[in-house]
Amino acid sequence: MQRQQLQYLQDWICNKNRKPLIIRGARQVGKTTLVELFAKAQKKTLLNINLERYPELNDAFISKDPEQIIQQIEALPRMPRVGDDTLIFLDEIQSLPEAIPSLRYFYEERPSLPLISAGSLLEFALANHQFSMPVGRIQYLHMGPMTFTEFLVALGEDKLYQVVMQYELGDKIGAVVHQRLLQLLRSYYFVGGMPEAVAVFADSRSYRDVSEVHNSIIETYREDFPKYAGSRNLIRMLSVFNFAARNVGKKVKYSNISRHDQSVTLKKDLELLTMARVISKVVHSHCSGLPLQADVEEKVYKLLFLDVGLMNAICGLGWRAISQLDDMKLVNEGAIAEQFIGQHLQSLLADSPNRELTYWLREGRSSNAELDFVVALEGKIIPIEVKAGATGSLKSLHQFMGEKQAPLAVRFDTSLPTTGEINTRINIGQQSKAISYPFISLPLYLVERLNSVINCS
Repeated sequence: MQRQQLQYLQDWICNKNRKPLIIRGARQVGKTTLVELFAKAQKKTLLNINLERYPELNDAFISKDPEQIIQQIEALPRMPRVGDDTLIFLDEIQSLPEAIPSLRYFYEERPSLPLISAGSLLEFALANHQFSMPVGRIQYLHMGPMTFTEFLVALGEDKLYQVVMQYELGDKIGAVVHQRLLQLLRSYYFVGGMPEAVAVFADSRSYRDVSEVHNSIIETYREDFPKYAGSRNLIRMLSVFNFAARNVGKKVKYSNISRHDQSVTLKKDLELLTMARVISKVVHSHCSGLPLQADVEEKVYKLLFLDVGLMNAICGLGWRAISQLDDMKLVNEGAIAEQFIGQHLQSLLADSPNRELTYWLREGRSSNAELDFVVALEGKIIPIEVKAGATGSLKSLHQFMGEKQAPLAVRFDTSLPTTGEINTRINIGQQSKAISYPFISLPLYLVERLNSVINCS
């Protein structure tokens, strides 16, 4: 269960200068379960306070007095007393926004008491806050769905997990292992990384049971709309929600969402879903230098959904279609691969100060070029091309490398890993130009090793 996050919490609690921690992430990505597992592993007495259930605590948090807050928490039904082995967990902290500024006083007055908080709609509290944020006195942990390697561990595929996580550039992967990993990748496309869906699949191997979990999670998200939509049209919000899942990887044009609603209205709906972390934007960057986010065009963007399994569930794509990816052409085959890679790039960049994903787009009358992602890793600008199958043109990658002179380029597809030098010619204006650049091709399932591969290249 979320090994990377558990290790983060381990490092956090061992830090003598630790600050109160806020876990940020969408609903049902496993924030509460993560804290419960961590408390158990650390043999801590967990005081789990769901603030949605106890609005009467608001006055205590307004006081900003840690001793008064602790006293009121201890008075809750069946709540143990705070001691040396206590871990306090304030869940759904967005329900009582006054609890957020009070965290600074725990840092200043009770630094030895470990305190974690979490909220699935926390961004709404932060965006609308009327209080002074405890800047510099709290820290954040960003949490998303389980990754492919965590999926392997949950399924008991420890040997394949080791193959992926120990891969170094130049290593050979046997054909049988490669095919087995591609089969499990297809399973991940359907199951996704929502912890409940993964747990059900690990237990029953039933795709029908997974579908029931997906339907339940999707309904939960839809029921959340009134919490952050306010007076907005809920039917339109649902339409935008469905559009986002069905149009991953496509440049957003508001007229494609609705011809009857104004673009400013649809933009606000998309922003609300982004704040709820149901979707995320991949914004066009000119990629002229680092950071990539300093050179973006905010109005030009495409979307990623929260989770590839939920995306396919909303698209109505069943297991039978996913399992036949080698034998049939799916309308959104490329979107599935792009969602998978994007989802994992977000995980790789979760702790980076510049974690927003970017891509490169050049639109012209006669020739367009688009790269799926451009990321900054190990101080390098890395263009990334994603292919759903084993073949595909690299014209956009050639164009980018010819114009931007990045140190190397990466492609993800279903082939075995290869490295080499690309030598070709591109047209820039009316001129033909010879270009040469290092090229790394990796199977999609190795995306979590991208940092290591780039570092060793």
